[in-house]
Order: sequence, then C-alpha cells, then structure tokens
Amino acid sequence: MTDKMIARKDGHIGTLIFNNPERHNAVSFEMWEKVGTILEDFRNDPNIRVVVLTGAGGKAFVSGADISKFGDERGTLEAQNKYNATTERIYNDVATFPKPTIAMIRGYCIGGGLGLAIACDLRFCTEGSKFALPAAKLGIGYGYLGLDRFVQTIGPAQTKDIFYSARQLDAAEALQIGLVNRVIADADLETVTTKYAETVAGNAPLTVAAVKHITVELGKPESKRDLASCKAKVEACFVSQDFIEGRTAFMEKRKARFTGK
Repeated sequence: MTDKMIARKDGHIGTLIFNNPERHNAVSFEMWEKVGTILEDFRNDPNIRVVVLTGAGGKAFVSGADISKFGDERGTLEAQNKYNATTERIYNDVATFPKPTIAMIRGYCIGGGLGLAIACDLRFCTEGSKFALPAAKLGIGYGYLGLDRFVQTIGPAQTKDIFYSARQLDAAEALQIGLVNRVIADADLETVTTKYAETVAGNAPLTVAAVKHITVELGKPESKRDLASCKAKVEACFVSQDFIEGRTAFMEKRKARFTGK
C-alpha cells in the first residue's frame, strides 16, 4: 500500500507531502494523524528550519476531507467530534509551529485543504490553482479557531464572502484578497518556493523564531498574550553567537553562517 503521507528532508527544509492523488489528495483521519507525527519530527529536528506543505500528483494541494470515509469517520456526533478535535489539533500545530511554514499549492485547494493552507505562514500557488470553502454546500459547521485564522488573514468581509457563497476563486482573485502571497507559473512553483525557503533557512534561526513566536502571540486576545516569552525570544537573539556572527559577516562583507545558537 502506498504511503498516503510522505516526509522529506533536504538540507534545512522539511517537506510534508499529501500523497492521495487519485482522490485529489483528500485526507482521511489516518492521514491527519500521520501529519501530526511528521510535524513533531520536524519540530524536534534542529537541522530543519523551514517546512513546506504540498500535495502529490500535480492536480491538487489538498481537496479537503475524504468524503468516501464520512460514514465511517464522521457518521455519528461522537465520531464527528473526534474527527474535528484531531483536525483542529493539526491546524493549530501548523499555525503555532515554531518554524516558518509554506503551503506550496498546485491545483485545487478546497475545504480542509484551504483551512490547512490558511494555517501556514505563507501560501505560494500556481496560476491555475483554485480555492473554495464549500462547508455551506455540505451542511458542515466551521469552528471558531478556523474562522479566526481566515479573518486574521483576509478580514471579516472576505471571509464571509468565501463561506456564505461557497464559490470557487481563481489564483488572481486569491492574490487580490490576500488569500495567497504569490502566484507563480506552474513550471516554476517548486523552484521558486525552494529558493525562498532556502533564503529563509539561511537567515538567523533565532530571529525568525522570535518573529514567528510574537506573531502567534499577537493572534491571541490581548489578555492571553505571553509578553514575557516574547521579550525572552528577542533577548535570546542579542546574546546569541549568531548576533556576533551577523555583525562580523556584515563588516567582512560575506554571507553569515548562522547556527541557531
């Protein structure tokens, strides 16, 4: 049986691949659980500095939940609650992941796939990519945290439009409303995304981690923000070896060699 989830490590870049192309990378409960395992490995690997999420087959990033398994996985309220708890945990793991995450999107990015992409820090897509959130066509309730991520990314009006209408957006409109960060020619998607990821991975890891941590805290209600941890992340940069290396490299007019220490 083909592994439906693939993890790959190339230098400082970890890639997580949804590998169910015959169903446009629709995701089963078991696949979501495997995503959590892969993310934990990337989290604990100090050599991995950036994570790219993508889909196999060239036709879809992720097309949402595997509807063929709804009867088994979401047929009762108890089963639905278990499924929702697992997927929300994965979305939150991605949204709060301590390292930068990039959704590399080719083709359809639908339903849970769009929810996953929104949980990533950045979204790069091809010119032919399509986006939709069809919950209103399926009678599916969409939770607070998921909607909050959409509102933080594209604002309340655009979020309401996508959810109320359940319509499909092309790449140009997705870029216009801020749903994606870049639209790239299909043939160049992987090259451009990899080059960008390598650029981020080559920068000071502690600086990048501090920015990620603080932006996650900014997404919380003000009363729940951990400002002390934000201050500690910034201070860690200034007492690091990388801070010395960055200054030295600048003065010597060379590329800095950051170690994350």
